Amino acid sequence: MSTPEEAPPWERQLLEKVAFAALHEQRAKRRWGIFFKLAGLSYLVAVLVMVVDWGGSEQLADGRHTAVIHLHGTIEAQGEGSAQNINDALQAAFADKGTAGVVLRVNSPGGSPVQAGLVHDEIRRLRTKHPQIPLYVVVEDLCASGGYYVAVAADKIFVDKASIVGSIGVLMDGFGFTGTMDKLGVERRLLTAGENKGFLDPFSPQDAKQKEHAQVLLREIHKQFIEIVRRGRGTRLKETPDMFSGLMWTGSQSVRLGLADGFGTVGSVARDVIKADRIVEFTIKENIAERFAKRLRADSSQGVAGTLLGTLLGSGRPLFR
Repeated sequence: MSTPEEAPPWERQLLEKVAFAALHEQRAKRRWGIFFKLAGLSYLVAVLVMVVDWGGSEQLADGRHTAVIHLHGTIEAQGEGSAQNINDALQAAFADKGTAGVVLRVNSPGGSPVQAGLVHDEIRRLRTKHPQIPLYVVVEDLCASGGYYVAVAADKIFVDKASIVGSIGVLMDGFGFTGTMDKLGVERRLLTAGENKGFLDPFSPQDAKQKEHAQVLLREIHKQFIEIVRRGRGTRLKETPDMFSGLMWTGSQSVRLGLADGFGTVGSVARDVIKADRIVEFTIKENIAERFAKRLRADSSQGVAGTLLGTLLGSGRPLFR
């Protein structure tokens, strides 16, 4: 049998055609493979765009409307309940030319006194700057502690009869492990520069002076809270001996006590009070990338052990909770 070099011209031409045909077929398969992969990726992206909440807020400048902002969950520096997010949303809502009134929809157990105070102060500033735009709070399940600190800046507070309102108090929680350490034979070695640097260390015996100092801090913040409530509610407030004790009340009780003004929902307040039943959402939400990044940071920095230890030790700082 002759080699390709020795083959007649017509055989070489035939072999070349077969080789080129096979090569073209491989290239075609590769191109179609890339095409189908890109098509699948495009389909996945389209589905994500349609079904995933990417964050941001719906802001429609045309037409008269009620601007709604959600304050959901713990009020803290990181997350959707941060003063930065809530205040940015409030500023956008008040700045919109179509806003007839603002509803802050609250469902929060409280959180940081500082973050709650920043939102409270911003509401008062914006109400002074835009006196023609009222702001109302609508309470869903819970408006307690720091959530109520924010709410008393509103023109009026509306609740459901079964809402939980109040908890006007401050706490600083934690645990002590000295007895457990003694039983396990564990020695605490704490070195500090400054006699109170190990303030309320959970692995050391409780110091009476440090405990009293912590109580002074809590009483001062509690006093600020009470003054804010009295200033916000004014003559509507029907004070009782236990009003500022940290107790909570139902929505019906809160109306009778002057902690709230009446019953209502976002829809009823927009329709019957503001007289603009078209609702536009101004809440600033974390997008999917921010939620993923936060979860990744939390998993990498804390892990299960870190999360458990944080739960056991408590916050170690004053909380409106």
